[in-house]
Amino acid sequence: MNQTNQIVHEFDRLTNHKRILVTGGAGFIGSHLCEKLLQAGADVLCVDNFFTGSKNNIDHLLSSLRFELIRHDITSPIYLEVDQIYNLACPASPIHYQCNPIKTIKTNVIGAINILGLAKRVRARILQASTSEVYGDPDIHPQKEDYWGRVNPIGMRSCYDEGKRAAECLMMDYHRQNGVDIKIVRIFNTYGPRMAVNDGRVVSNFILQALKNEDITVYGDGLHTRSFCFVDDTTDGIIRMMETPDGFLGPVNLGNSEEFSILELAEKVIRLTHSKSKIVFKPIPSDDPARRRPDISLAKVSLNWEPKVCLEDGLKETIAYFRKII
Repeated sequence: MNQTNQIVHEFDRLTNHKRILVTGGAGFIGSHLCEKLLQAGADVLCVDNFFTGSKNNIDHLLSSLRFELIRHDITSPIYLEVDQIYNLACPASPIHYQCNPIKTIKTNVIGAINILGLAKRVRARILQASTSEVYGDPDIHPQKEDYWGRVNPIGMRSCYDEGKRAAECLMMDYHRQNGVDIKIVRIFNTYGPRMAVNDGRVVSNFILQALKNEDITVYGDGLHTRSFCFVDDTTDGIIRMMETPDGFLGPVNLGNSEEFSILELAEKVIRLTHSKSKIVFKPIPSDDPARRRPDISLAKVSLNWEPKVCLEDGLKETIAYFRKII
């Protein structure tokens, strides 16, 4: 290959790199997603207002010439040139999204409108990170994508639940009316390294309490169930969905189909941490779903995806992370 051809080849190689925007990119899932996209050779723009995200989550990425951090709140418009957008911006734990419910629903609705406007202008594909909370307290089990849900529209959790439902509506309407290239995933309980210490989620709560030999707080009788998906599996599914052919929009459930009671989780954490903690029971919060487990048959067929990390292995890695930071 002569020098001219080498230059042309190198130019083609560089311009073939996707320029990808990740909103909420300094958050728990967002930071893992940014990391994977960089490893795949993309140029990554991370946008975050640091309401719940942390610079510590992306500190190791800042030295990369293909990574750019922008402090910005998506409830205000942003003007960028990108090929793909992953919209993950929104506090995801009840403690955080309930502390400022108006801000939460504005992020879900006004934020989605702003990011969809960007996608429309630059003809970028956009993926909406929706949630299992759109199913509310379900009366079918497990939950399939064609289930419309049972959500309290005026409850303490509705700022998040209804906000995410509205964001899905906006995605579909921008697609139908304006031809925006969209994808929707519904993320079920995800855990792993970089979970926030104060996020109030059950996995991080239990691990922190166990490592400090404090009482482990179980709300209700502990028999209500959840499924737990390790963050590497979740981000793999998100990227696979983004790369599916045109015409397949979703929504697609991403989660682990194994179901565990909250009491089982507490007992596992105590055993794996060798903790002296005792389990104590407190009243269950309002609108807390009794059972939550995804039907992932659509993800298996359409994305060739299913979780690979079992709960015990994922907990060991998460426990090791929390040992380092507390």
